Amino acid sequence: MPSRSAEVSRKTRETEISVSVHVDGKGKSDIATGVGFFDHMLDQLSRHSLIDMTVKAKGDLHIDDHHTVEDTGIAIGQALSKALGERRGIMRYASIDLAMDETLTRAAIDVSGRPFLVWNVSFSSPKIGTFDTELVREFFQALAQNAGITLHVANHYGANNHHVAETCFKAVARALRAALEPDPRQPDAVPSTKGSLKG
Repeated sequence: MPSRSAEVSRKTRETEISVSVHVDGKGKSDIATGVGFFDHMLDQLSRHSLIDMTVKAKGDLHIDDHHTVEDTGIAIGQALSKALGERRGIMRYASIDLAMDETLTRAAIDVSGRPFLVWNVSFSSPKIGTFDTELVREFFQALAQNAGITLHVANHYGANNHHVAETCFKAVARALRAALEPDPRQPDAVPSTKGSLKG
């Protein structure tokens, strides 16, 4: 399998973002978006997916965190799609139930080339510190759309909003890790009867 790495830069009047990913990494991250809680979540995404990830973002944080979080999701998704190429030789499907203290969250992934998000997660507070909890969904919507993955995330239960958010990132990371693993039984095949996973 060729090296699965990519870089993406994105600049608008609202944000300036650069992302690099190495899918077959060790989960090393260098994250700086200016949004502390979001940086913590992206560290979890990298660490538990084993995708080495560098993310540098400058955004209009004097307005709010929305553009920075969403556009970072876009850039990471685009980098993943670029790194995966034809998506040849991958396992493609994966799901996991991930526990963290009192919280349990499921993530299921199809690296299908067809972007779709099903989000069944709710928060009991609009904020985690200064971070808007609604931005967790916005990130994963942008990621799924631009990576070309079908992603289902469902929080079964949980009392602590930090834990709910963190289990979403960790569960998606672990499902990504499994879905992107090389398939030793068909290392050169695109895992689709259509012969393509480009949508």
